[in-house]
Amino acid sequence: MFRCLSILVIAITACGSTLDVSSPNPSPPAPTPSSWWKPAANATWHIQYTGTLNKTRQVAIYNVDLFDTPASVVQELAARGVRAVCYLSAGSWENWRPDKNQFPPEVLGRNYDGWAGERWLDIRQIDKLAPILRARLDLCKQKGFVGVDPDNVNGYQNNTGFPLTAQDQVRFNRWLANEAHLRGLAIGLKNTTELLSQLINDFDFLVTEECFDQGWCHQTRPMVQAGKPVFNIEYTDTRIKSASQFCSDTASLGIFSILKRRELDSWVEECR
Repeated sequence: MFRCLSILVIAITACGSTLDVSSPNPSPPAPTPSSWWKPAANATWHIQYTGTLNKTRQVAIYNVDLFDTPASVVQELAARGVRAVCYLSAGSWENWRPDKNQFPPEVLGRNYDGWAGERWLDIRQIDKLAPILRARLDLCKQKGFVGVDPDNVNGYQNNTGFPLTAQDQVRFNRWLANEAHLRGLAIGLKNTTELLSQLINDFDFLVTEECFDQGWCHQTRPMVQAGKPVFNIEYTDTRIKSASQFCSDTASLGIFSILKRRELDSWVEECR
């Protein structure tokens, strides 16, 4: 898991539409087709969440943190034709975020193993999470981002403290994608390839981590076949020590892979 890419002004659509999250099975309003940015299948990106942002990468998209990145940086990237995507955690609570006190206690689950200060969320309670996540998406749009990278949208596969099911996850992820699209934002699906057959039409790109190290990159094929980009990150604290270990395979699969340190600072090794 990790901690949002290119800038143009995208029209906000369906502003008057409201989703009744109190319904047990909410039916989201359909966003207007083609009303948000669609990243190209061969798009390239830079992802960085810590350290001084390297704004000189020659890529199409930047993935940076929603809260830590000022609007001025988004605008600066846009001025040179780079689109920016905001990172936020949609499925976990983080005790360092400015809106941390808005989460009601009943939606907070078990600690997120390996990440201090982070707890899983009960994604079944969309009515309670909706105001917080909508505000985050609004902030993403206000800062000039054109897309969103929501993390931890596979809680049903983890020890969250809640009896989450795959269908709970599909419902939540689909609701989240609809909310992004209503704001004219593209949205990526993070790691949840097991649900890709149900969610492929709802998401605009796929973000994966360690698919070469863990041996499941083939699961991204449906996204590639749909003409949507797949951005994969490998980490140096695994058996992958050089991008050369995956460059030929990533090219044959049609996905864009980079090697990063776990802290996601400015350092990167790419296949060129």
